[in-house]
Amino acid sequence: MTIDSSLKVGSNEMELVDFRIFKQENDEVYEGIYGVNVSKVREIIKLPKLTELPGTPKFIEGIFDLRNIVIPVVNLAKWMGIEEPVGIAKNSRVVITEFNNVLIGFIVHEAKRIRRINWSDIEPASFMRDSASVEGSKITGVTKIEGDNVLLILDLESVVQDLGLYEPDTQNVPNQIESFSGMALVLDDSSTARKIVKEALIKMGFNVLEAIDGEEGLTKLDELYELYGKDLAKNLKIIISDVEMPRMDGFHFAANVKEDGRFSNIPIVFNSSISDHFSELRGVEAGGEAYLVKFQASLFYNEVARVVRAHMK
Repeated sequence: MTIDSSLKVGSNEMELVDFRIFKQENDEVYEGIYGVNVSKVREIIKLPKLTELPGTPKFIEGIFDLRNIVIPVVNLAKWMGIEEPVGIAKNSRVVITEFNNVLIGFIVHEAKRIRRINWSDIEPASFMRDSASVEGSKITGVTKIEGDNVLLILDLESVVQDLGLYEPDTQNVPNQIESFSGMALVLDDSSTARKIVKEALIKMGFNVLEAIDGEEGLTKLDELYELYGKDLAKNLKIIISDVEMPRMDGFHFAANVKEDGRFSNIPIVFNSSISDHFSELRGVEAGGEAYLVKFQASLFYNEVARVVRAHMK
């Protein structure tokens, strides 16, 4: 099963692969409903024969060769500490994902469908992140679906980072970092991602403002315009925006910015874990000056400097 997306830029919608993980508790089987952004999914396949890796955690089932690419495979149920029903493995599927330029497979018990959901219907999962459970700490958003059920959007990047399969490149910093003045606005629902980007921008000389999603980003811009008026673009030199954010995503945010004459001259750089070419094209269509994959330090510094210089001319 290959995955394609037909979303329009600025629609503030996302498409999710709806998958299920079943949990055995005593004599009862419970169904967990989860989702992951279609933009991070390459394809969904039957569970292949895996080669075990000695010395790895039990939730890493092994590796397999997918068209000459070696893919590590994580069993999500085992990772979340869920007791799987007997015999469930024979019907399992592997969701092949690509993000942060990393390919990895995730074993799920059932892949149901693709859902199109408006970001405004997705609530941040901050209340779940406060949970002591492994599952609760790795949910990035929740949304209601039919039958009064709740779909949990899994934070796959956090899972992969915890497994040690991906680490942001924060060490490969250029010897000479170009220095600027003025402000930068950073949008990201991840406090960890905001911290990394903020520290990088401070090294470049910027004063940094933060927002957790597109809605708050637009509010910050309104507030800044009240302070600086028509001189705003002289003071706010750049906006760095994530793409996936509850309430209002980065593309919809950018479309609003570029349609507003007060802000249209402020450059936007997207900084996302989504590493497919289609999303890069959507970023350009939304008005972005560059599309970066989290987090490659050297490329980040060089591209931000290039964009700011271009708009200072």
